[in-house]
Amino acid sequence: MTRKWLSIVGIGEDGLQGLSAIAHSLIAQAEIFVGGDRHLAMLPTNDQRQKIVWTSPISASVDEIIRRRGQSICVLASGDPMCYGIGVTLTRRIPVSEMTIIPAPSTFSLACARLGWSLTEVETLSLNGRPPSLLQSYIYPGARLLILSEGKDTPAIVAQLLTNRGYGSSKIIVLERMGGSQERIVEGTAVSWSETEIAALNAIAVNCIADAGVVLPRLPGLPDSAYHHDGQLTKHEVRAITLATLAPTPGELLWDVGAGCGSISIEWMRSHARCRAIAIEQNSSRLRYIADNAAALGTPNLQIIEDKAPNALKDLAAPDAIFIGGGVTAAGLFDVCWQALRPGGRLVANVVTVEGEQTLFKWHEQVGGNLTRIAIQRAEPIGKFLGWRAMAPVTQWIAVKQ
Repeated sequence: MTRKWLSIVGIGEDGLQGLSAIAHSLIAQAEIFVGGDRHLAMLPTNDQRQKIVWTSPISASVDEIIRRRGQSICVLASGDPMCYGIGVTLTRRIPVSEMTIIPAPSTFSLACARLGWSLTEVETLSLNGRPPSLLQSYIYPGARLLILSEGKDTPAIVAQLLTNRGYGSSKIIVLERMGGSQERIVEGTAVSWSETEIAALNAIAVNCIADAGVVLPRLPGLPDSAYHHDGQLTKHEVRAITLATLAPTPGELLWDVGAGCGSISIEWMRSHARCRAIAIEQNSSRLRYIADNAAALGTPNLQIIEDKAPNALKDLAAPDAIFIGGGVTAAGLFDVCWQALRPGGRLVANVVTVEGEQTLFKWHEQVGGNLTRIAIQRAEPIGKFLGWRAMAPVTQWIAVKQ
């Protein structure tokens, strides 16, 4: 079916009167409307056409739309439906060739127009229905952030998170009901934010200003002090090399086998907002470290599995890369990982024991790849002088599945 039976019309705060002639035509031709209570209430009170209100979970409403395929359906949405909106959800299930999408200016576009910011030079994210800790990975000195808010309490949550992170001097600007007659802008700083009378419909702009000594780099190899751990931590020099070897690309999935405190999978996900990871760890106390570190460093969507490999790997989504940081000598681990890995995927393993090296050499004999010895020395005090103290050398093996 290629007939365009579904339309998605973005509406601003100025309501239906602000729509284009094309959008009005789509609304006039519709047999069924779908939207939230606020949008459906914009239609004339004497409009007798069928109306479907979004349900929770929203997937039930999407199923209902698909069941009515071929009928003339108009979805009413806020702003740009393809900017963290319902249009993104619907295009995952319905071919775009069957729909017409008419966007209104997005919240981000309106905010940039109010602030004089360049949209191409800001970081954008949504905290609507998402963990606030997602914000952690976007924070850096001088960053300009535009945040879609979940409601009236979100600005205070953002202010507290910035303050706790050491960015209390950051400027916060809350933009309410942009484009409507009740538009309002509220300004303040994170550390002194006390505004409680905030409209539910708001966006947050942040100019990030760091206190001294609190900067975390965005590149792999975060300081070891950024993590809570019990000693099972890939040290930051080795971590940087390992992430470079794993070579994350946006949208790819990593299996982090024997995840320890989760540093490899967390920094894999920090490399891009669309990178995904699954951390597999059997030690229950380390699972808490992984969860705490993921929230603190902006990757709350890290999937964590408590189990022992290779049993834990059954039925997981096929990975684009696998890192084995512990348990390489487990029987059958290599066979399960290699079979699951997508073509072109990378398998990287780090070991510090002779037995681990023997296992990696056997894997190398089977499928090839490269073996590398990583030796790091750090200068440490020896009396009143400095001397070099060697860390345990790490043997790393990488193979790419053809």
